[in-house]
Amino acid sequence: MTDALVLSQADGAIGRLTLNDPGRANALSSAMMAALSDALADFAADPAIRVIVLGAAGRIFCAGHDLAELRSTDDLAAHEALFAQCSALMLAIGACPKPVIAHVRGAAVAAGCQLVASCDLAYAVDTARFAVSGVNLGLFCSTPGVALSRAVGRKDALEMLLTGRFVGAAEAAAMGLINRAVPAADPDAAVEEAARAIASKPPEAIALGKRVFGRQIVLAPEDAYAVASRAMAENLGFQSAKQGIDGFLKR
Repeated sequence: MTDALVLSQADGAIGRLTLNDPGRANALSSAMMAALSDALADFAADPAIRVIVLGAAGRIFCAGHDLAELRSTDDLAAHEALFAQCSALMLAIGACPKPVIAHVRGAAVAAGCQLVASCDLAYAVDTARFAVSGVNLGLFCSTPGVALSRAVGRKDALEMLLTGRFVGAAEAAAMGLINRAVPAADPDAAVEEAARAIASKPPEAIALGKRVFGRQIVLAPEDAYAVASRAMAENLGFQSAKQGIDGFLKR
């Protein structure tokens, strides 16, 4: 274990990022967010990397914003800059051409839950817990609510935001916050299966598909079909698609 706030490892076509501040519950301090943004950008630009897995060291995945940092000043501009930095990080995950998979052990709270909701896929051990519990401290989780409300239904999101209650991994899977709750005895299998499946696919098709999915899902159906149709036509021009279809037709 090093002193780096984010550990980065290339494992073939899989890029592995690990939040590495377990003594402070992997809080999203300004320094942690900067380190994660840089590491994410490095993998996004690396043509050898096709999928990114985001995990964390220690018992807690991420406890959210660094509350001591938030309370170190009452300056409105400083607070706005910090939340803007966090928003930029979450948007960068969505904009990354490589799918990002959250691998959750322990709790993901407030902005930590936001981080999970921002990832393309998420798998958690069945003992993991999730909350946007800032309201318990008098600080409504408005920014985590942006990602949360796009991952789960409106009423599920509002119940979590208004009550601050924790939900277990099974409930988080049922509401769509994570893909699956996995046994703590074998916490890596589902993540590895998904990561290796994605890594085996043509990267240009994955990048196009992720970008188009993010665009079309917020549009009215007729506009979504227009965006998706153009993407399908573009995708047909990719050499990998031509070869894949030709190979299928020769079976």
